[in-house]
Amino acid sequence: MAKIVISGSGVFTPSEAISNKELVKSFNQYADLQNEKYAKEIASGEREPITHSSEEFIFKASGIKNRYVMNKSGVLDPKIMHPILEKRSDDELSIQAEMSLKAAKIALEQAKLQSADIDSIIVACSNFERAYPAISIEVQQALGINGFAFDMNVACSSATFAIQVANDMIKSGSARRVLIISPEICSAHVEWRDRDCHFIFGDVCTALVLEEENSAKSSEQFEIISTKCLTSFSNNIRNNSGFLRRTYRNGMDDQRDMQFMQNGRKVFKEVVPMVAKLILQHLSENNISANNLSRLWLHQANKSMNDMIGRKVLGQEPKADQQPNILQEYANTSSAGSIITFSQYSDDLISGDIGIICSFGAGYSAGNVIVQKI
Repeated sequence: MAKIVISGSGVFTPSEAISNKELVKSFNQYADLQNEKYAKEIASGEREPITHSSEEFIFKASGIKNRYVMNKSGVLDPKIMHPILEKRSDDELSIQAEMSLKAAKIALEQAKLQSADIDSIIVACSNFERAYPAISIEVQQALGINGFAFDMNVACSSATFAIQVANDMIKSGSARRVLIISPEICSAHVEWRDRDCHFIFGDVCTALVLEEENSAKSSEQFEIISTKCLTSFSNNIRNNSGFLRRTYRNGMDDQRDMQFMQNGRKVFKEVVPMVAKLILQHLSENNISANNLSRLWLHQANKSMNDMIGRKVLGQEPKADQQPNILQEYANTSSAGSIITFSQYSDDLISGDIGIICSFGAGYSAGNVIVQKI
């Protein structure tokens, strides 16, 4: 059976960015306004005051220093505290499709392919701006691609799960070349007014090209040795927004559970051992020693989580070149995080080097992809 390879990758980064300093200033202004508004309730003990955030708190909690967003003016306005994205008509290209085209172009150029060479598209990300028609089919039309396309959502593991699906599709003969795109507009589902999570997310779009090695033209190719996915239900990361919201009593009111929510301590405690075990089992099943790993491209959610996973897998403190980190620049970009890291930190590997692309998140879900540089 022919080898399946990743022959191209691309990252579209928004032009606007928010530093921790800017974010803290905005949040603290919001906190002061709210504390002033509810001063009587706070004084009587009926309401807790909102505590100020700080740059030190954010970096210590996450390792994040910056994040890119599709719109920063709304996020930084203490009276708005969310991105402002203009509604587009049905005849206009959607914002997620627009992001997808930009990332896809970069990936196709690296793979030395034209859009007509692709016959399937998977748009895999945590949130979609509409239920239907699928964003992937819109992208397919915009690129002029024959074949088929579909959307899929496994939260932060969407991209790695899509790699497994695309890999299986090519092996079965249902597709020759698959384009996987992850347009993550995380700034729209995070609660910027919540001190515990207001700093976590950023926006980005990634793209990957998968195809058989015997047809690949790219000078940078990674064979997919094996894929392994895992899910285990948990409420510790949750977002209750959905189409049934308007059917609930007062469902359209501003409700905290309609944005990103997590119990961070439980997530840390439960996900770290789950992911480390998945990686080690997957390596064992393929007779690969952790000592032979040249790179871990992990999901970019929290630096402490990644460091601990790296220690459990490698048996030592991971070196910067063993486990690169893009959190400080991009923040958490959901399913795109591990793909950004792979795209930006893979050129230096040589033929035969083995690495792992791994993502994990809500579900719980975890996707693991073992690759080898050709």
